[in-house]
Amino acid sequence: MTRYILGRLGGVVLILLAVCLFTYLIFFELSPDPAVMICGKTCTPERIDSIRDVLGLNQPILTQFWDFLSGIFVGRDYGSVHCSAPCLGYSFQTNESVWSMITARLPVSVTVAVGAAVLWLLAGVLGGLISAVKQGTWWDRSAMALALGGVSVPNYVLALVLQYVLVVKLQVLPFPSVVSFVDNPVVWFESYLMPWVVLAVGYACLYARLTRSNVIDTLSENYFRTARAKGLSGALIMRRHALRPALTPITTIFGMDFAGLLGGALITETVFGLNGIGKMAADSIAKNDQPVIMAVTLLAAFFVVIGNVVVDLLYTALDPRVRVVSS
Repeated sequence: MTRYILGRLGGVVLILLAVCLFTYLIFFELSPDPAVMICGKTCTPERIDSIRDVLGLNQPILTQFWDFLSGIFVGRDYGSVHCSAPCLGYSFQTNESVWSMITARLPVSVTVAVGAAVLWLLAGVLGGLISAVKQGTWWDRSAMALALGGVSVPNYVLALVLQYVLVVKLQVLPFPSVVSFVDNPVVWFESYLMPWVVLAVGYACLYARLTRSNVIDTLSENYFRTARAKGLSGALIMRRHALRPALTPITTIFGMDFAGLLGGALITETVFGLNGIGKMAADSIAKNDQPVIMAVTLLAAFFVVIGNVVVDLLYTALDPRVRVVSS
């Protein structure tokens, strides 16, 4: 098991290095000249050359990439300015440290992702389980029809509808804003409730359909009928023999979905005006702020790769067959 974990961690390092190199090539070699973007349209050629020298853009590409990569761990110098580790550069628009921008906005994205994940797991898995047990009944048909409708509605449309109904018309919720939980827990909850619901609806509908399908397949297995013939309680059979095997594919999808949201829920954060990683990415794309875009890309890749490793480790707890193979 230890060798398996070390092997997976080694693979993570290699994947992240490849992502770093690929991302760096795209944003600093295939994109417009960063020196021209920083300097502006009325800049002189001498000034552009000076900026290139400060950024190290006159160096060979591998040297540039090594400076960028080493800056993440030990920091680097931009002329007379020292960028402390982890150094991801400075924004072309605000000249602010990209790492400082990320750390200031990451708690917002984490709050949105965690709250939405709790909602969609509870609603999706529970709804799918009930539909599987009540297969063919009015509950099953109604729940699956509702799930199909929920998947079909874009989250930005649902966000605008909720804002109009709950904030403008009924005025039962305030417009979302970034408020500390310690300062005002009630306003904090009310501010994040709509983003949580908007993100959770689509995922919950998908998880409900997936859970229902997996549980129905499990109910037809021989070991399930054997457990029922032994006289085990219905709750125990459903928890241990039906739901547990059905959770394996759900775990895979959840790990990827949740890791992706940690990298920023771009549309939801932008619609609700929450200053998280997703909104920062949207603003940076609109302004072509290359260091910020690249940093968000690397952050999202990091969460996805780590989420994949965590899912693989969870498999050993859910499925003993995987435990045997990995050992």
